[in-house]
Amino acid sequence: MNIEFSREEARVIGCLIEKQITTPDQYPLSLNALTNACNQKSNRDPLMALDAPSVQHIVDTLARRHFVMEKSGFGGRVPKFQHRFCNSEYGTLKFSPQELAIMCELLLRGPQTPGELRTRASRMANFTDTSTVEAALASLAERADGPFVVRLPREPGRRDARYAHLFSGEVAATASAAPSEAAAASDAPSRLDRLEEEVRALRAELEGLKARLPP
Repeated sequence: MNIEFSREEARVIGCLIEKQITTPDQYPLSLNALTNACNQKSNRDPLMALDAPSVQHIVDTLARRHFVMEKSGFGGRVPKFQHRFCNSEYGTLKFSPQELAIMCELLLRGPQTPGELRTRASRMANFTDTSTVEAALASLAERADGPFVVRLPREPGRRDARYAHLFSGEVAATASAAPSEAAAASDAPSRLDRLEEEVRALRAELEGLKARLPP
């Protein structure tokens, strides 16, 4: 796979896929609708504040690479845009509904656990349980024309590992906390236990002193 998007390009592609699935009556998207979708406060990470000229520039760049096409309106109607990234007659990249929903969420929100993906991607495809998500992730990671996702090392404090898409280059496999911070976090419970024990001992000593005082 040799497709690589910038963070903003990934957002535009993710938004076009999302709206194609969730609001097909409003798809393709006008420039204004696409800009609003990129800047949504819900289901986006990181939040962005792109203006229309910036989105137009991103669309133009993606169009030159044949990932987006313009649907010109008739009679002077507003031009609209649709993706050619996958599952179209213009390319060979094909995903199942479950794979496409997962890819869309990863493009929109970045690395996520299978449980998070099941909750968020279920609006675009049917997932009977988390194992269905894990099976789709395994397919995306192992396909001969991929890989398209990678499993990240489990971070301290997380029960499950997260998965990231590979359409923006290699993903740095680093934990969110620096080693010293992670060590401090892991040591925090033991320090807290010691402090609580010291407080209990002081309270017991104080009660003993009170008991020895004359009434």
